[in-house]
Amino acid sequence: MTDRVTTLIADDEPLALRRLRTLLERIPWIELVGEVSDGPDAVRAVDELKPALLFLDVMMPGCTGLEVLNRISHRPTVVFTTAYDRYAVAAFEAQALDYLLKPFGRRRLEATLGRIRESFALEDPAATVERGQLALGAAPLEWLFVRERGRVTPVRIEGVTRFEGSDDYVSIHTAERRLLAALRLSDLERMLPASFVRIHRSHIVNLGMVESFLAEEGGRFRVLLRDGTRLAVSRERARWLREKAI
Repeated sequence: MTDRVTTLIADDEPLALRRLRTLLERIPWIELVGEVSDGPDAVRAVDELKPALLFLDVMMPGCTGLEVLNRISHRPTVVFTTAYDRYAVAAFEAQALDYLLKPFGRRRLEATLGRIRESFALEDPAATVERGQLALGAAPLEWLFVRERGRVTPVRIEGVTRFEGSDDYVSIHTAERRLLAALRLSDLERMLPASFVRIHRSHIVNLGMVESFLAEEGGRFRVLLRDGTRLAVSRERARWLREKAI
């Protein structure tokens, strides 16, 4: 992957700023360099920090996001964020890469991040993993190293209860915590030891953490994990389970 994308957030709503920061801190190729909460501070921060990417609220004290763009000398890639959809046309006329209407969720942000990655010609995180940890003939994965909030957290694979996939991201569930990694579930599946089984297109479970498989009507099963979590088993995996049962 190329260098991380230096990123500034400008938003006067503390809750919205905190949520966006939390989401962006989980992205390995994003480097947060600052946060501001009004227009004049946004102008100063952009020209001093020179971020490559700017998440910019349209309505802020002092001056609007559109006015910020008129006053700055440095020209970052801009993603507008606002609670008002009437500013969409003006945002794109200002050549913004994208426009996020509050309140937006993780899936909507992921779509924006995909456009950002293309704009900066960044590699897909999964491609990086494939060249390294997914090399042909590599031993099963023992550890994952997950970026979060400015640090890297080591996660021992045998201590993971389950993995849950969503697009290009995987939620890693252990007894103590939940982490988010920029990785496709299908790529991760190829790295895991045989004790991990994909029970559904969105779920991989650690058999060592399974309490039992519960039979349901219609030949279906539901897995019961030791932490009390219950997950549906797909029809295909239910057939596999019946073949394995003695």
